[in-house]
Amino acid sequence: MTLVLPTRSWYAAGEPIAVDIGDLGRPANLEVDHLGAVVAAVPVGGSGRLALPDLPPGGYGLRLVDSADTDLLARSAIHVLADEAHARRVLRYGFVTDYRPERDPRGAVDLARRLHLTAVQFYDWAHRHADLVSGGEDYADPLGNRVSLATVRALVEGLRAAGADALGYAAVYGVGNDEWPHWESLALLDATGTAYGLGGFLRIVDPAAPAWLAHFTDDLAAAVQRCGFAGFHLDQYGSPTHARRVDGRPVALAESFTTLVEAVRDRLPQVRLVFNNVNDFPTWATATTRQDACYVEVWSPMVEFADLAALVTRCHALVGDRPVVVAAYLSVYARAPRPLADATARLTMATLFSHGATHLLAGEDGRLLVDPYYVRNHPAEPKTLDLLARWADFLVAHDELLMDPRAVDVTAAYAGDYNDHLDVSYAAAPVSGHARAGVVWRRIVAIGPWLVVHLVNLVGQESCAWDAPHAQPGETGPGLLRLRLPGPVLPTVHVADPDGSGRLEPVPVEADGTHARAVLPALGSWQVILVRPPEGEDDLGVDRGVDGGDAGRTGGGAAVTGP
Repeated sequence: MTLVLPTRSWYAAGEPIAVDIGDLGRPANLEVDHLGAVVAAVPVGGSGRLALPDLPPGGYGLRLVDSADTDLLARSAIHVLADEAHARRVLRYGFVTDYRPERDPRGAVDLARRLHLTAVQFYDWAHRHADLVSGGEDYADPLGNRVSLATVRALVEGLRAAGADALGYAAVYGVGNDEWPHWESLALLDATGTAYGLGGFLRIVDPAAPAWLAHFTDDLAAAVQRCGFAGFHLDQYGSPTHARRVDGRPVALAESFTTLVEAVRDRLPQVRLVFNNVNDFPTWATATTRQDACYVEVWSPMVEFADLAALVTRCHALVGDRPVVVAAYLSVYARAPRPLADATARLTMATLFSHGATHLLAGEDGRLLVDPYYVRNHPAEPKTLDLLARWADFLVAHDELLMDPRAVDVTAAYAGDYNDHLDVSYAAAPVSGHARAGVVWRRIVAIGPWLVVHLVNLVGQESCAWDAPHAQPGETGPGLLRLRLPGPVLPTVHVADPDGSGRLEPVPVEADGTHARAVLPALGSWQVILVRPPEGEDDLGVDRGVDGGDAGRTGGGAAVTGP
């Protein structure tokens, strides 16, 4: 299979851009697309590394097409960011769990390149939860898995070269049984006086206790020195939310967690920090601390697509331009046929991406998270990996439409008979602003002068659970988009589908009295529609409180020619 694989998951502005092309035995052209416009075309003679022209900041789709018949041979994407600070506001997250001495890091590195991962969680790499680097160079972790720090460092270096930060896993308050005597005076107790724990091999201390903070932050600093980590994934277990210390003092864990995150930042000001808000606890407290993302691991009662959408919306309201990541483990892959699980993954990713969040799901050299113990991951079939790669390409290529922190949800103000500003309809399917089984779920977003419409196909589904098997997308037939015109000149309308061409394709627009109308192609799982004002105009009736400048549309309109 022909592959186009960027050398890095992102490039700094001005940094040389290159891709590796494999298994190509005929002349081809590599097209570079920015939001529906081809901005570069580079001839390709065969397999090997290919340099691309300099590109301004933005997300770009790559299409390798046969020189003779323009057949599509392969797809990918590249992301050009202004600088390291901008890169820190992008989090496409993966994982690794295998640190055996004989492990070859290349599979994990290649997956990071293929899925454009910007950070990778090193799950359970440490010797002990309360003594991260106490085991020497080779040891068994608390559950008996072999770890070689030489392998850890090789993975760290390989991923760094590919543009992915290595984040070491660290439980913020977990202490193993062997270390417990030293820390039991700081134990968190339940109403019966029993120490809280996890799985029979860990117990929990107050993460804000000064003695623990001093030890924990020193341990993290030692891990940076020994392993080269770029930062840490700070984990907790979601429960308890309140407890008592051995001395009788009440502890509110939300307060203790904020104290801990700030202490880690003070001790390690340059590292990248991601704190796990288990089931949204306590996002309201930790989201405003000096960490680099809003990360939530979701469980019941957040079981439906609407719950994910509401969660991401709450997170964005708290964190501004920092990224939002949702760990939604798809156990469906371990218990249902692949086509049903793939349908679930599509709908879950569509929900998250359309609301400006990314999804922690894939890692290692092609495995999926189906369980909170990441070592119990699930091998992805080739078709699933192809699906995830297509959608990752789509996410990167349309970053300015999907991840712009300026995005404002205007659905309630624009859609519906009363508003009659913009809406979509289907002859064969109902449309709703709410995620309900049997409907096309519609969301309208304003980004500067642009309107972006998300259409998620829930037609034919029996439920809206994000970890349940789902049927293939139901038939909708063509759709009709109607937009109230602010003037006599028609806007442009483009439609993109990650399972279609993967790029924004123009659709004809015609006047219909006070409105413009455009016929949309039949809906697969998810469509993104971009409505732009006519050339020379900047108004589609969008609230001018949204900045209409170029600050959030990095790379727009770039015209680059290949060598």
